[in-house]
Amino acid sequence: MLKSLNLATLLLLLASGVSILPISQPGIVPPVQAQTNETKKAEAERLFNEGMQLFQQGTAESYQQAITKWEQALPLWRNLGDKAQEANILVWIGFVYDNLGFKPQALEYYNQALPIYQALKDRKWEARTLNNIGRVYNALGEKQKALDYLQQALPLRRAVDAAEGTQSARAGEATTLSNIGAVYNALGEKQKALDYFQQALPIMRAVGDRSGEAVTLNNIAAVYDALGEKQKALDYFQQALPLRRAVGDRSVEATTLNNIGLVYNALGEKQKALDYYQQALPLRRAVGAAEGTQSARAGEATTLNNIGGVYSDLGEKQKALDYYQQALPLRRAVGAAEGTQSARTGEATTLNNIGLVYDDLGEKQKALDYYQQALPLRRAVGAAEGTQSARTGEAVTLNNIGVVYNALGEKQKALDYYQQALPLSRAVGDRTGEAVTLNNIGGVYDALGEKQKALDYYQQALPLRRAVGARAGEAATLNNIGLVYDDLGEKQKALDYYQQALPLSRAVGDRSGEATTLNNIGLVYNALGEKQKALDYYQQALPLSRAVGDRSQEAVTLDNIGYLLQQQNQPQLGIIFYKQSVNVYETLRGDIKGLPKELQQTYTETVADTYRRLADLLLQQDRILEAQRVLDLLKVQELDDYLRGVRGNTNTEQGVPKLPPEQKIDEGIEAILNKAVEIGQEISRLQERQKVNGKLTPPEEQRLAQLWKQQEQIVAEFNKFIESPEVLALINQLKPQTRSADLLNNLDNLIGLSDNLKKLQQNAVLIYPIIFDDRLEIILTTADSTPVRHTVKVSKKELNETIRAFREALQNPNLDAKKPAQQLYEWLIKPLENNLKTADAKTIIYAPDGQLRYIPLAALYDGKQWLIERYRVNNITAASLTDFNTKPEPKMQILAAAFVKGSYQFRHEGQDFRFNGLPFAGIEVDKLAQTVSPTTKYFDKDFNQTIIPLLDSYTVVHFATHAAFVVGTPEQSFVLFGDGTVVTLQTMKNWRFKNIDLIVLSACETGLGGNYGTGIEILGLGYRLQTAGARAVIASLWSVDDGGTQALMNAFYAALRTGKLSKTEALQQAQIALITSNNPTDQQRRGSIKIEPIEGVPSDVANRLSHPRYWAPFILIGNGL
Repeated sequence: MLKSLNLATLLLLLASGVSILPISQPGIVPPVQAQTNETKKAEAERLFNEGMQLFQQGTAESYQQAITKWEQALPLWRNLGDKAQEANILVWIGFVYDNLGFKPQALEYYNQALPIYQALKDRKWEARTLNNIGRVYNALGEKQKALDYLQQALPLRRAVDAAEGTQSARAGEATTLSNIGAVYNALGEKQKALDYFQQALPIMRAVGDRSGEAVTLNNIAAVYDALGEKQKALDYFQQALPLRRAVGDRSVEATTLNNIGLVYNALGEKQKALDYYQQALPLRRAVGAAEGTQSARAGEATTLNNIGGVYSDLGEKQKALDYYQQALPLRRAVGAAEGTQSARTGEATTLNNIGLVYDDLGEKQKALDYYQQALPLRRAVGAAEGTQSARTGEAVTLNNIGVVYNALGEKQKALDYYQQALPLSRAVGDRTGEAVTLNNIGGVYDALGEKQKALDYYQQALPLRRAVGARAGEAATLNNIGLVYDDLGEKQKALDYYQQALPLSRAVGDRSGEATTLNNIGLVYNALGEKQKALDYYQQALPLSRAVGDRSQEAVTLDNIGYLLQQQNQPQLGIIFYKQSVNVYETLRGDIKGLPKELQQTYTETVADTYRRLADLLLQQDRILEAQRVLDLLKVQELDDYLRGVRGNTNTEQGVPKLPPEQKIDEGIEAILNKAVEIGQEISRLQERQKVNGKLTPPEEQRLAQLWKQQEQIVAEFNKFIESPEVLALINQLKPQTRSADLLNNLDNLIGLSDNLKKLQQNAVLIYPIIFDDRLEIILTTADSTPVRHTVKVSKKELNETIRAFREALQNPNLDAKKPAQQLYEWLIKPLENNLKTADAKTIIYAPDGQLRYIPLAALYDGKQWLIERYRVNNITAASLTDFNTKPEPKMQILAAAFVKGSYQFRHEGQDFRFNGLPFAGIEVDKLAQTVSPTTKYFDKDFNQTIIPLLDSYTVVHFATHAAFVVGTPEQSFVLFGDGTVVTLQTMKNWRFKNIDLIVLSACETGLGGNYGTGIEILGLGYRLQTAGARAVIASLWSVDDGGTQALMNAFYAALRTGKLSKTEALQQAQIALITSNNPTDQQRRGSIKIEPIEGVPSDVANRLSHPRYWAPFILIGNGL
């Protein structure tokens, strides 16, 4: 099965939308009386005038000094009983606090002034003060209060206008009309907002208030922008801009430039948007340097945020992050100083956008952390304001959290977040957000196999995408509809939708989306049997993915080319492309900045399938050493698919080595790809120039036509290269019948495995089985020879049925496990018997595949003996992740803890769990302490999280308690501590040990019952503890008999304490002891969550400990020394 790409959508927040500008008025300064002989009055006048001079300097420092002067004047006016001057001072102090961003302080002073003006029946100043109080409440997010005060101000403004007929009176009316419009806009009532702005505009013009006219034009434009009428919005912004410049108001000029940038950004004209933002930024900074106010700093943060947004869209993620990281401390500083909802909104916006970039870079947990910081801020603002913008922001962040969970494979969680976002977007009329979320819900249903549901949601999203002019989004949804039809087998319909998507992606310069759709068109043509057309489209997709730095998408297309070549009976060429794909994935895992970019991609199969296909093809070509390497990397990738975020090491980062002929072919392909990337980048630059300037010069048009022609020729050049005599000669060197004997044996970085086996001095061999649909391949590596391959003709279905029968027999001592055990021996070990004999094998290091992970190799039966009676068995996750040779400390120091008494019932990750204490666990730990000294014991309530920091002081940690694997959310699988604490794999991820040689989980089990998965669960637990620093882990494969566990563990530690046996040898001796024992044991189930119930064992069964149910469940994972 090939990989097609689905486009989900994250939402970027740009400075809370286009800025609406309220208008404030301290009013005209009332005349200060000429100096009199009265000392107090003269002093008050002097202080007021000095304050005014400081205010007019316009800096944050001078504003604070002005306040100091006026606060000194205030008691003087009060002592003089001059109410008018007292109110005047109060208003001015409030106005300066307002400008500095200290809204609550401004409100305090305005509220002191208001009743004075009302008592004086000064309607003009009462109206101005009401207007300013309304403004402050608006800034604080209390929109209804703002509206109440502004509505009180309006009739007073009109009455003053009617009485005076002055320009200043009419300007005051226009100011309040504009501010009412701003509040209605914030409440989502766009038409009402437009009505008030349209009433204010002619008044502003009539009185010659160019500053107010510019503000109102800006606000009208902002409404049209929100309504999706982008061209109208641009027209009004462009009218406002020269007015702002004419009056020298740099602050609002910067706001208007920022807003024009936002509109161009929404229209997909990124370079134009960037140009306007870059004009706004120095103005913002200049205003900030001159004023030092919170509003100036907020403006700078807004523009920094928006520049980051453009760079993010252009694929320059690090630049985007740099700008966002500049914006965030400004946002927080403004929020700390103001404490307003709008300041918190800005912080949430930038947090959201930083999360988006980390998501782009594949750092899912970091992305989630930033989104989770943004969400409560969004909700707090929404609860306080109830505004459209606040609810839109909440919907955006909910959507983005959903996208991360979707990428992490947690589809239900993703759906939950999308379903929370959708009604919010609808409630506020945010058609863009609604379309995005509908598209994303469709993506989840598509991944869940509910194709018709997916189609329904995509079809709801499509007309909304078109209505708001979101061409990139329209292209994404068209691509996704095509993907569903492709899955439903309607290839022509799929092709029709892909072909609609492709020109849209190209028109808006969405090169990543274009590459996705080209890849998908290639898939359809491949399915229709038009192989050359398919290859042509893949070849167009590949350089685009590389040009935008989308390595994960590049790997998908390389994989698809490999598969196509394999189908065309060109295995040597197919291997080259598969290797490139695998090596890209290995690079991604090694480099945290380039992890798989799944924000826009849901693969129809896991990444691990690429590894499996490559291994299969290599084995078919008898290239066993390379296949061995791929299988090892496959184990790491499967862990990554299961646990997410598994990091490789210096060993895995080397990827799959290339043979010399492959290297030469690669170099030729790379040269063609690099040329294609350069051509694509030049085409993009010319397209951007065309957007900015409206057209190209004649020489530029000619150059663009040449480049398009060259791009077409690249495909022909590629085909010519792979069919060239030079390449055919190199391929001939790789064919089994013509390649030289030593070509496959000179891979230095693979020979180290044999060296490791020698160093063990355990007569160890390494067995790697790999399951295919039609056969089982087994690779055996010994210390003294290159790997050998054995093919076993057994279907996956028959193998899995035998594994299931074996599991059932292992868990019920009334059933005979020998028959299925012998069949599995015939398949897995008998083909290797001669090799094992030649190697004088004593220890088998085993890296099982698929459902083979659910059964213990030790319990296979050769017709006379169990395998453990002949060989020691040591499980590993992958050779590249295992330290084989570090020896344990000579003296054991043990920490042993047990859950003995009590009962716990709880709900975890949507599942109900109930656990009872384990009486034999206490006896087991007591016996252990008697066997090995020193042993520190912890029981029940003392067995709690306080022991975690102590663990690294011991060489062996033994937990006798319950554990369970949580299906669907593996990181939430857990071990239960004695006080009822649940310790998850996610928590263990943060543990760090240096000294622990062995962790024994004396009650861990897969907890899957009959619902088998890929078998990765138990090795995933072992891997998690190994990455924490433990060199080995002993855990169990099924619900363990409590008494049987005690017997096995007593025997294990008795063998280990001698210091003469390795861990693997000690476990073998303990298992043989039980096989040969006839001591009965009481039955008490342990770790029995979600497992088939065990039937009662008849009391007359004397030798039940010899049944593998009791001795076989425990496996050792990791370093067996």
